[in-house]
Amino acid sequence: MPLSEHEQRMLEQMERALYAEDPKFATALEGSGLRTYTRRRVYQAVAGIVVGIALLMTGVIIPNVLWISVVGFLVMLGCTVLVVTGWRKAPKPGEQPVSGSTGGSARGRNRQRRSMMNRIEDRWQRRRDEQGQ
Repeated sequence: MPLSEHEQRMLEQMERALYAEDPKFATALEGSGLRTYTRRRVYQAVAGIVVGIALLMTGVIIPNVLWISVVGFLVMLGCTVLVVTGWRKAPKPGEQPVSGSTGGSARGRNRQRRSMMNRIEDRWQRRRDEQGQ
């Protein structure tokens, strides 16, 4: 059974208070969850970018081996995508990690889309009102 909004706010408030009071204990309770995984993924991707740069330079230095440069560029491109997606997904300290279920994330996206659409509609209405006056 999901928590009500009031219960979620209370839980978030308690988590923030725990982090503010004893961050070391709160981090120990957190364990090696999603944040640690995404941080490790970002570090691996940065290492991959360095390897890609080395391959790119090797292909440029050695004559008649252009394909190594292409492979290096592709490795750098792929690792850059991993860094960006991993960085966006990493929750901040004290923040509840995003659940892996599609239902919860789809509901969150729908809320964001509705709020974005509401903002766009409000702007549109304001422009119409300003032009009409």
